[in-house]
Amino acid sequence: MLMGYLISVPLIFSLLLFAIKDRTSINGKIALVASLLTLGLALWIARLYLSDPSGFPVFHPDFFHYLGIEFKLSLDGLSLLLLMLTTFLFPLIIYSGVGGEPRRNSFYALMLLMEMALIGVFTTTDILLFYIFWELALIPIFFIAILWGGDNARAITFKFFLYTLVGGLIMLAAIIALYVHTGGSHSFAFADFYRLMRDPRAQIWILSAFFVAFAIKIPIFPFHTWQPDLYQTAPTQGTMLLAGIMLKMGIYGLFRFVLPLCPDTLDRWGFVLIALSVTGIIYASIIAIRQNHLKRLIAYSSLAHVGLISAGLLTRTFYGMEGAMFQMISHGINIVGLFICYEFLVRRTGTGEISSLGGIASNAPVFATFFMIILLGSISLPLTNSFIGEFLLLMGLFQYNPIVAAISGLSIIFGAVYMLRMFQRVMYGPTTEYTIHFKDLNTNEVIVLIPIVVAIIWLGLAPGSLIDIATPAVRYIGSITMQIIDY
Repeated sequence: MLMGYLISVPLIFSLLLFAIKDRTSINGKIALVASLLTLGLALWIARLYLSDPSGFPVFHPDFFHYLGIEFKLSLDGLSLLLLMLTTFLFPLIIYSGVGGEPRRNSFYALMLLMEMALIGVFTTTDILLFYIFWELALIPIFFIAILWGGDNARAITFKFFLYTLVGGLIMLAAIIALYVHTGGSHSFAFADFYRLMRDPRAQIWILSAFFVAFAIKIPIFPFHTWQPDLYQTAPTQGTMLLAGIMLKMGIYGLFRFVLPLCPDTLDRWGFVLIALSVTGIIYASIIAIRQNHLKRLIAYSSLAHVGLISAGLLTRTFYGMEGAMFQMISHGINIVGLFICYEFLVRRTGTGEISSLGGIASNAPVFATFFMIILLGSISLPLTNSFIGEFLLLMGLFQYNPIVAAISGLSIIFGAVYMLRMFQRVMYGPTTEYTIHFKDLNTNEVIVLIPIVVAIIWLGLAPGSLIDIATPAVRYIGSITMQIIDY
């Protein structure tokens, strides 16, 4: 029943916020309580799972059994890591709004509804239920972006909605095509889909359908065109949800479905998908160097990082898959930390234009210190969380093809260039009319950033705490594809 509670708590509080009279003074507090309760449940579930993975109780009511849907919520190492990332980041995203613009109850209700859908995506073992949660997660962020977004929010959000809706419908067609071949009474269970004997000629269509849906969500070049505009126009808390958690749905989908369902086609065409990912790394890095708006620069840096994650994962090497799992978590922590720093900066200055900023470190040394630690994590400094993830990804790419690894490795150099250059321009030099009275972080803002910084340092110093959880899931998916390259 614990897994059922994990879904129910954010859903119940979401419905409560929709139902009660709007009171901007407590809306955020109610949502924060709900997210902390969900985090507490997730920690309890993680403790039970890690103490006895084989005996972990699953949530399996019989509501939809007659439709062939197994409403079953369970965990493996991959699901657990993404569950913990989701429930860890949601309270920080909600709390980061303290001191900012008051939000209506519907804003926080949509956030909690999205948390429920994301937990469902990462914990279900039925592919039709996965699809339902997948589409359900799209609805809250659509309304958050369109109702609370900035300039031209409607057109930009509609583009995102259209992209992801079309991708989801293509994926649904592939799900139905596979379902009719499961035999017997038919089933949507992951395990039954994995057992299907697929004609190599049909795998190309299955791969194309799933890959397009996941590539749009991640996003992977050239399916990325919605991302920079939406990241910039969405309210910052919405951008954190998109970059920190929602894009992980696409990488998770590559893990769960593309790798095990299409091994033969990946043998023949995987290099094309890896080439797209690597192209995205270089393209996004070059564009990021030229950006003058901080939020847009962070958006392009995210595009470059997820390109490296998807490239490493698609090699299907042990290092690449392990690195992708580790880097998913690290990227989520770092990108949310960067956007929180952006939010605090804009709240004080009213601008995100890098050319309008400067000299902040002299007035706000605490803010500069937190910002620098998060930035160093983002550029993969040794002893920070991203270092081990990117190292494993590059090792996997090197096993696949040394030239591809060398090109991909440029992302680290480019990242250091545009991030450190941005930090120098924003934090040092002469103050401007926007920064001359810049105030340092208050207590609430420090409370938000401390968990981010602790996670960056902890995962950098003790990466085995994550890798030990990830390895069994990597081994399992590798055994299905029968293509994993071991040590």
